[in-house]
Amino acid sequence: MSYRAPINDMLLALNHGAGLEAAVKAGHYGDFDADITAAVLEEAGKFASDVLAPLNRVGDEHGIKLEADKVTTAPGWPDAYQRWIAAGWNAVSGPETSGGQGLPLAINAVCTEIWSASNIAFGLCPLVTLSAIEALDAHGSSELKKIYLEKLVSGQWTGTMLLTEPQAGSDVGALRSRAERASDGSYRITGTKIFITYGDHDMTDNIVHFVLARLPDAPAGTKGISLFLIPKFMVNADGSLGSRNDIYPSGVEHKLGMHASPTCTMTMGDRGGAIGYLIGEENKGMQCMFTMMNQARLGVGLEGVGIADRAYQQALDFAQGRRQGHAIGKSGGDPDPIIAHPDVKRMLMQMRASTAAARTICYATAVALDISVRAKDANVRTAAAARGALLTPIAKAFSSDIGNEVTYLGVQIHGGMGFIEETGAAQHFRDARITPIYEGTNGIQAIDLVMRKLAADGGASVFSLLDELSAIVSRVEASNDPAFGTTGAKLRDALGSLDRASRWLLEHVTSAPNDALAGATPYLRLFGSTLGGCLLAGEALAARADGDGERYVTLARFFAENISVQAVSLEKTVTDSAEAVNSADAVLLA
Repeated sequence: MSYRAPINDMLLALNHGAGLEAAVKAGHYGDFDADITAAVLEEAGKFASDVLAPLNRVGDEHGIKLEADKVTTAPGWPDAYQRWIAAGWNAVSGPETSGGQGLPLAINAVCTEIWSASNIAFGLCPLVTLSAIEALDAHGSSELKKIYLEKLVSGQWTGTMLLTEPQAGSDVGALRSRAERASDGSYRITGTKIFITYGDHDMTDNIVHFVLARLPDAPAGTKGISLFLIPKFMVNADGSLGSRNDIYPSGVEHKLGMHASPTCTMTMGDRGGAIGYLIGEENKGMQCMFTMMNQARLGVGLEGVGIADRAYQQALDFAQGRRQGHAIGKSGGDPDPIIAHPDVKRMLMQMRASTAAARTICYATAVALDISVRAKDANVRTAAAARGALLTPIAKAFSSDIGNEVTYLGVQIHGGMGFIEETGAAQHFRDARITPIYEGTNGIQAIDLVMRKLAADGGASVFSLLDELSAIVSRVEASNDPAFGTTGAKLRDALGSLDRASRWLLEHVTSAPNDALAGATPYLRLFGSTLGGCLLAGEALAARADGDGERYVTLARFFAENISVQAVSLEKTVTDSAEAVNSADAVLLA
């Protein structure tokens, strides 16, 4: 089946769960006209359904090819990309000064989910370009912006991030790519980068690479890394393309999923060194890189949401059509659709509720990041920046984990047919698997959450958020609506567990860091399942007030009673399992 963007669910999550409506009313979005949101998303949904979704299976089956230093994408890919940029989708949140539409990141976040759901391998290309735009706009010189920014914003040229090397994955400070100063102010870069998404392709006539490298006199480790812009083709003074730069794809990976997305090994220096231009300052490349990475991490979380929703839609369609057995209490006649069986209903509800929770967390992250740059009040911007920083690792890790869990259930609901490629359920499962790995593994996100975000201000950002979530739970409790069941009680228990686990970790971050690190991953899960449950409850209250609340109340109740309820055990895992984890060498190295 094809894909249909769930616009009503998205608008509820964006306006009420993520707080866009309240932020607009508070004046934090300036002159942004929120009334256009639905229209933009409707058009994005149509483009995704009509153009991108039909190519998803084509890309998976055909993949990409590398011949004579050139990568060829799957049939239909270049044409779809040209239609993409002609429709203006690449420029949704780009700066207006460079030809972009200047719409909020939150609007583009919803679009990113839509692209990821319809064709995750295609959507990955503009996702990486968006990160390149952010880095160039924030740290590039006016001259480089004049040459490259407008072309990147429009999508006429695409961008990449060249960070990883064979010996330098998560440990970026171990990279060995070298940069030498040239007399004209440019640099000559040599080295090899691996796992480069869309490192080469045939969809545009130029690619702008953002490359981390080390100068000869640079300090060791991450303090000695610089960021450079390296075009595939040099740009002449009149804006036309000149000679080919010394950066080539020397290999492509054969992957579990994402077959249509070229993952390249990029080699620089076989012909004298790639000509590059400094972004930011020498030895300050990590600061620029994190501008790129934070944007990309939210994008990967949205990939998880998108692929989860695609898998849910397909599983729901299959469950309504596949007939096996009879529902309890029925005898004789034709078999019933498997959706009549409680265990299948449970799996489908888990898919939908988990996807909805992850969606709202990602949208809330985008709204916070928007406010951090759009609000007029400096204090509001500062608080929003802290909120965005706190939510980013949760959005990336929780949502990409959910993408894997939901696509797993999608295969399960299909039964034996889920194990057969022709149904498409297996492709979603395969495509989702990379999301907890790239742009910083989910273990690294958990470390970032505990050691940096929780500890940054003595926990103030966390406890401020918990107060807001507690207010939502109080409204659920005060509603006395029997449809909520035990939602209020379950979420109140979850908040208590998250509060206690947070305080325990704060005590151990400096005094016993290994103990804190041992509980980092279950803590992130505890945070996501509590946050998601509360936000869904808030959405249900809003929908209920508008007279359309029954299905959203049921969804919030399911999440609270089946997923948020796990918070108590996750709290115990955080606080009680450190000794066993830190004594694991006796087992693992025996």
